[in-house]
Amino acid sequence: MKHKFILTALALTAAILSSHVQAETKTLTLMLDWFVNPNHGPIVIAKQRGYFQQQGLNIEILEPADPSMPPKLVAANKIDLAISYQPNLTIDVAAGLPLIRAATLIATPLNTLMVLDNNKINDLSDLKGKKIGVSIAGNEAASIGTMLQTVNVSLADVHIINVGWALSSSLPSGKVDAIWGGDSVILKPTNWR
Repeated sequence: MKHKFILTALALTAAILSSHVQAETKTLTLMLDWFVNPNHGPIVIAKQRGYFQQQGLNIEILEPADPSMPPKLVAANKIDLAISYQPNLTIDVAAGLPLIRAATLIATPLNTLMVLDNNKINDLSDLKGKKIGVSIAGNEAASIGTMLQTVNVSLADVHIINVGWALSSSLPSGKVDAIWGGDSVILKPTNWR
């Protein structure tokens, strides 16, 4: 009888402890690629509606001081997850950063080349000799360069300027003649579970 009581008590204790472990919430840091904007809507909505919490997750959403840093911070295990751009992920992995793509935030590429509606640039060929602003330098050769080749303009014929956070304001202020935006993916380190 005493032996059965001890086994029952141990089983009850194990059940309580295992349900407590299952109920624990895991906190993860997720650094955005930019300040909060409509692209991050699914993340913000999921947090506000408690979808993460329903899965046992507390997601701490962070904004970067520098939009090029989130992948590097993930690779250095300073944050758990980061949103980045698919072309930059390829470049970062080729450079040796231990990152993998964990999810897709927006399935349709949002890359755009924007110019002002002032009749100064009406065709890609009009970009020859002009300044193109980018927020994170490094992937313009593959994207902008390929676009320009369709009108016999080379990447060497334009001036790429890393404007960082000033991407939106650099065009109307005249600092650049066009801007190049990007799409977002969520990154995690290769050894993360």
